[in-house]
Order: sequence, then structure tokens, then C-alpha cells
Amino acid sequence: MSRMKSAAATEATPPAVRRAHLTIAVVFAVHGAAAGTFATRIPWIKDHLGLSAAALGLALACPAIGSSLMMPLAGRLMHRLGSRAALRLLLGLWCAVLALPPLMPGLPWLCLALLAFGASAGMADVVMNALGVEIEERKGKSIMSGLHGMWSAGTLVGAAIGVPAAHAGLDARVHLGAMAAVLVVTGYAVCAGAPDIRPTAGEDAPPRFALPPRAALVIGAIGFCGVFAEGGSADWCAVYLRDIAGASPGIAAVAYTAFSCTMAVTRLFGDLAVRRLGPVTTLRTGGVVATLGGTLVVTSHHQVPAIAGFALLGVGIAVVVPLCFAAAGRRGPNPSQAIAGVATVTYTSGLIAPAAIGGIAGASSLTVSFTLVTVLTLGLVLGAGVVKPPPGKAVAGSPDPAAAGLPAAAE
Repeated sequence: MSRMKSAAATEATPPAVRRAHLTIAVVFAVHGAAAGTFATRIPWIKDHLGLSAAALGLALACPAIGSSLMMPLAGRLMHRLGSRAALRLLLGLWCAVLALPPLMPGLPWLCLALLAFGASAGMADVVMNALGVEIEERKGKSIMSGLHGMWSAGTLVGAAIGVPAAHAGLDARVHLGAMAAVLVVTGYAVCAGAPDIRPTAGEDAPPRFALPPRAALVIGAIGFCGVFAEGGSADWCAVYLRDIAGASPGIAAVAYTAFSCTMAVTRLFGDLAVRRLGPVTTLRTGGVVATLGGTLVVTSHHQVPAIAGFALLGVGIAVVVPLCFAAAGRRGPNPSQAIAGVATVTYTSGLIAPAAIGGIAGASSLTVSFTLVTVLTLGLVLGAGVVKPPPGKAVAGSPDPAAAGLPAAAE
């Protein structure tokens, strides 16, 4: 009976909650569009400043460093300003800073700009994920995978605009400046519909800076496995196809396309799986698919099976980050602090994954590197239980009362 009541409550979702869901979905897309836009102009920045590959690698590590350092402050800012004002400020900063990298005169200035770029991106990420969890609770059904799918869709939109701009030789200072202006205005307008969550009377402010809570570290460890596989596959799949499978540059690029597209599509439909299977089974199933994909990659030296393996990796790891953020947001009195903790751990994985895979490949081979990726995806299967909702905070539609944190007698 409890699940029937939950389903009925879901069907009667208030219009305000539906509007809030749509608002946050667009916020995720705007955030992703800024990321996708920047990625298309990295070669222009490299050539404009005459950077070596090593220097560019140093600069591109700065966004992740900035995010990791500043994300723990997002909860304090939400407490002081309220969620709507914090989201509007941080999303606006993230989009505005998009214009800075191509304006920098040298490597030190570029690193500073990218530190600010990552800091604003990470803090905005925490706030919008915290709001996503809040709306998911109000709506009574899983929406986090779809929100992250909108982020992936946003990156594809940014890239779809950026690739022709780069091909046409448009100056990146003009391109990124114009996109920054459009995204700032869009983000500002959209944030008007975001929920305005404010602290209750007498509620203590979260600390200005604190280590992630223990629960966040455990969940973050699973996120670490997923993001390591994501970052490693995104940055190295084309190289793997070229060097190991002997593919041409054009065919090698298909591996990245297969990986990114399957991940985006799976995220958009991932909430259906969560509602039918529950978060634990969904994550465990994704881990199995990702492990099969990784195994296919490392055991095949041919192009078609390797591309299929990367596509399966995209499917399998697509729901990891959304489910980890949702699980963090359901624990403890300060969801934003828990989400910041999980994000810090998972994004650190994204920082070290490309370098770790390159280092292992240099010492042995890329096949050994992706063997490590495959082992980490197996960790998703073994550790899926960490996303189990606590009692009283079940994901609506879960067919397994125990997995959803409900007593079996609730039937």
C-alpha cells in the first residue's frame, strides 16, 4: 500500500514543483553548455599562447583544483544568501568567467583564470545538485540522472556551436565572450524559477570549511570509481583506438562519440531504471555493464569491439555521479555539505585519472591502464549498497522495499 500511495502522490505533483524541476533542468543545461563551449576552444588557446603539451596539461589541471578547493564553501554561501540567490550568483560567475581564458597574456594568468573558472563551476555544481535533490524529495521520484543528462546535452549544444566556430577560424575571444554574455543572461533569467531554500530560525550555519563527513567519503569512493573511468575513457579512448587497435584518427574519434553519446542518452533515461529497479540495483547493473565494456576494451585489439566496449562503459557509468549526489543529499542535516564532500572526492578522481592512465601507459601499456579502469568499474558492483536510501527517504517506485529503506511489512 505504501508504494501505491507514493505513486499517487507522484501523479499529483504540484505545478510549482514541476516548474522548479524544469528550471533546474535548464540550469544544468546552461552549466554544461559553458563547459562544452570552453572545450572546443582549448586548441586555440594553446596555439595563441604557444603552450607546450606539458604547459597546457598544467593549465587544464587548474579547473579541477579550483573546484576541489572551493566546493566546501558552497553550503555556507547557500545558508547566507538562500539557494536561489546563491545559484544565480555562482552560475552567473561560472558563465562570465568563460570569457577570461582567451584574454590571458600568458601561462600564469591562464592558470589563475582557470582556477577561478573551476572554483565558480564547482560551487555552482554543489548548489544546483543540492536543489536537484530537494526537488527530487518534493516530487517523490528519481530525477537526478535526467538532470545530469541535461548537463551532458548542454555540453553537446556548446560543442555544436563551438566546433563550427573553430572550423571557421572565429577568434576565441569573440566566441567565448559572446557565449558568456548569452549564458549569463539565460542563467540569470532561468534562476528566477529556482526554489529559494533558506535556513530555519536558529539553524546553525555550516562551517566555512570542513572535511567531508564520513558518509560522504564512503559514497565519494564509489563516485571516485565512476569518475575515474569517465575521465580516463573520455581523454584516452581515441588514443587507445589509434595506438592499440590501429585505427585512423577519424575512426579513433568515433570511440569518444560512442562513449559520450551513450552516456548522455543513458543519463536522460536513467531515472526510469531507478524508479523500476531502485538505486542499488541500478548502480550494480551499471557496474556490470561497465565492467563488461572495460573487459571488451582490454581484451580486443580490433576497432569495432573496442568502440563497442567504450560505448558500454558510457552506459555503465552514466548513473554513478547522479546516484552518488542523490545519496549524499539524503544524509545528514546539511545536504549541501554532504554533496560538496562527495563532489570533492569524485572530482579529485577526474583530476588524477588522465595523468594516472598516462603514467601507467608510459610504464607499461594502455592495455594495463584500462585494466585498472575495468577493476574500478567492478568496484561499482561490489559497493553499490552505499547509495541505499536511509529509512524514511526511499526513492518512489522502487520495487524492493528493503533496498528502498522501507520495512517489508509495508506491503
